[in-house]
Amino acid sequence: MSPRDTRPAPVGPAAAASTARGLAVLLGTSGVLHLVRPAPFDSIVPRSLPGPARAWTLASGVAELVVAGALASRTTRRQGGALAAALFVAVFPANVSMAWRSVRSARASRVRTVVAVARLPLQWPLVTRSLAIRRAS
Repeated sequence: MSPRDTRPAPVGPAAAASTARGLAVLLGTSGVLHLVRPAPFDSIVPRSLPGPARAWTLASGVAELVVAGALASRTTRRQGGALAAALFVAVFPANVSMAWRSVRSARASRVRTVVAVARLPLQWPLVTRSLAIRRAS
């Protein structure tokens, strides 16, 4: 891999399976939280999206559970990797919205603001690991 190549190093099937299980737990937990405690997620839905925030929160929770299931199963792991990458890209605007609102809010704590802003660059490894799962499965 050249210094300018930004693609992740190839991942073997065992490492891909392990990473897929970890992402399945992460997405499964988040999906359940979206469904049982939706209010915090409602607050980060970008205002530019049509319809009620709750509908977007519930839909994203269901999507996370579906993707978690796809990643957890060996037979659907390849599709799960592609779906996970797409999901992480799709929710990025909500993370930007959360960070922007936190930075602009006088009520947001410093910790909340730091966490909200720090989450943004973490989306990239989630996307690249998801794509690595897809390639290795």
